[in-house]
Amino acid sequence: MIDPLKKKLIPIEDLQEIRGVQLPARLNFVQLVVTGPPGAGKTYYINKVHGWPNEGYVDLTRKGWWKDQTLTYRPREVHLGFPFKGFDEALTVFDKEWLEAEEPLFLELERIQIPPSTTSVFQPNWITKYIFEFLLPDPKKIYKRRMARHSEGYFPVDKNLSLEMVTRQSDIYREVALYMDQAGMQVYVREGISNVPMRIAEKDDVNVPPWAGASSDFKPDLSTLSGWKWFVFRKEPHNWFTVSDEKQEVTSECRIAHDGKTFEMLIGDQHFVFRPEIPKGVKKKNIKKNWVVANSRDCNRDDIYAFARIKVGETVLIGRANEQYDEIFHFSKDISKRHLTITNKKGDLVLKPQEVTTPIYIIRSGDQDIRERLSTNRFNAVTAIRDIFGGEIALLPDSEAIDTIRKVNAIVSKESYREKLASGEPGALLQIPDDQSLVIIGDLHANIDNLLKVLTENCLIAHLTAGTATLVVLGDAVHSEVTGEMDKMGSSVLMMDLLFKLKCEFPKNFFYLLGNHDSFDSEISKGGFSQGVLMRKCLKELRGDEYVKEMQKFFDLLPLIMISRTCVACHAAPPRKALSHEYIVALREHPKTVKEILTNRLKRSHYLAGYDKKDVKRFRSSLDLPKKATLVVGHTPLDPFNSFWKNAGNIKGHHIIYSGHLDGPSLFMQVRGKMIPLTYPAEPLLKIINEMS
Repeated sequence: MIDPLKKKLIPIEDLQEIRGVQLPARLNFVQLVVTGPPGAGKTYYINKVHGWPNEGYVDLTRKGWWKDQTLTYRPREVHLGFPFKGFDEALTVFDKEWLEAEEPLFLELERIQIPPSTTSVFQPNWITKYIFEFLLPDPKKIYKRRMARHSEGYFPVDKNLSLEMVTRQSDIYREVALYMDQAGMQVYVREGISNVPMRIAEKDDVNVPPWAGASSDFKPDLSTLSGWKWFVFRKEPHNWFTVSDEKQEVTSECRIAHDGKTFEMLIGDQHFVFRPEIPKGVKKKNIKKNWVVANSRDCNRDDIYAFARIKVGETVLIGRANEQYDEIFHFSKDISKRHLTITNKKGDLVLKPQEVTTPIYIIRSGDQDIRERLSTNRFNAVTAIRDIFGGEIALLPDSEAIDTIRKVNAIVSKESYREKLASGEPGALLQIPDDQSLVIIGDLHANIDNLLKVLTENCLIAHLTAGTATLVVLGDAVHSEVTGEMDKMGSSVLMMDLLFKLKCEFPKNFFYLLGNHDSFDSEISKGGFSQGVLMRKCLKELRGDEYVKEMQKFFDLLPLIMISRTCVACHAAPPRKALSHEYIVALREHPKTVKEILTNRLKRSHYLAGYDKKDVKRFRSSLDLPKKATLVVGHTPLDPFNSFWKNAGNIKGHHIIYSGHLDGPSLFMQVRGKMIPLTYPAEPLLKIINEMS
């Protein structure tokens, strides 16, 4: 079984001891809530630390559970109620319905209610009020312990006990622990009462939660104004750095203001461009003061380049020890393993030199306030899109629409990168030339603004025009997933109009793979609406039977699998058996395998029919690709807080991408043979572009 926490747990170094138990250094004892599967040792733990003796229950699906009287008394042991598909009410993992289910119940994590984050002095900040410790021993230890206690008396929860059941119960708690942590809640994990507590962190994450770090050694000087500010507001002073047109060396900790302007950091022969990320057309109160870091700010490059983002509250390491950043920036030897850290504090950047082997310099990069204008690169991209579409981006006139889709079908039916079948039709396998830089977009689900955002950022249109990049969409560009819009098909029709125009403009480096929603099938549904049927009805009423036939022809002509020398991609999943090259090319002749590739999901504790690491390896081998070749799929967002998941399921080189998020799109970009995830903030670009002359 895939462990969702594998390689994500880091021992907490700064600890305090309370009644013989090691706890995080700055954890307030009365914040502690202990949970875990049956038999984890919660009761013994609470008794040892002299917590509240009675067990509590929290229904995570109930809005306002954080105000429950159960949580009034802490530290305390609590059982959690989880949301499972087919059940309106939450279930524990020892309820009869969960234990006696014929198939493992599907855990619907998105139904878990997350406490609000508030800064009001009149109510607590609920999301940080509690610290949840998940007690998660090895399932074999739990099973042995429960079998021993079962022999001593009657425990209903141990009826028909098996190691498989104990493992699934533990996996449910592991998935929920990860989910709550990603939602911003305070969570840590411990294997046993004598084990060191561990926090959840992704690789290269240098952010330590306040409760898991040592106490601040800062002592205010009350003879100064800054000292009194700290005493009253707990606001530590910083050495402000004034960026100018002259190179200035950074020798100690300093703070650079979020002033709407860019600056450059020079370390030896490497330049980093820092610019505040300020989306256009978004209300000021909704703008997050993030920064984007890149190697360049122009489009005059042969290769497309990636960037990094420093979010508010995040600390990043600039140094060769940061493998994620090293993949993006390819650090030179001038940069040490831990050269400096950069923290985004409410939009301001706090620079802290660490192991400085080469001086750090800061210089202004142009004096234009980017809040006042659309950059030249993006303006050129917007102009190019209007030219490609032929003016305002709106539903095409009937005659132009039918001519465009016929032209697209003619292009797709003769694509040179696809091996032909005996019938002369193109096969299911799309083989991209190795000299192309790949950009892969996941499910868009009728979010036109997200597609426009991708096209107008990072000089993508310029690279598509130059033929140095190839854009691949992994299907499911249609059918909105927004509540209240799932039965509306207008945005789906406009999305396809735009995609068809792009295909006509870039026939050799823009491709669309078939997704499960790219169909008129009555089984394609969301929120109770048969979206496939509704799409067909909309097209028929809008453009007639002939257009519907051409759209079905388009679906039938689409490739299902894309490969290059270093990457393979499809909509949902690799097949769960070895396939020959001939079988893959003629995939349309094998509907069961097609369905698997379009609809299957990653194997989880509640979805045992999914694919796993062995299937990914076998898929690479079937396609005669290197062992380190990347597999990118869409279809299955793992949580609602992110848009991409690297090494998903702890499978190295296996990534999942979702590009229809309302907060903005994500994509994977190939840089030096590696797939780098990029995320952009949402912008109302359809409105902005159509308002421009």
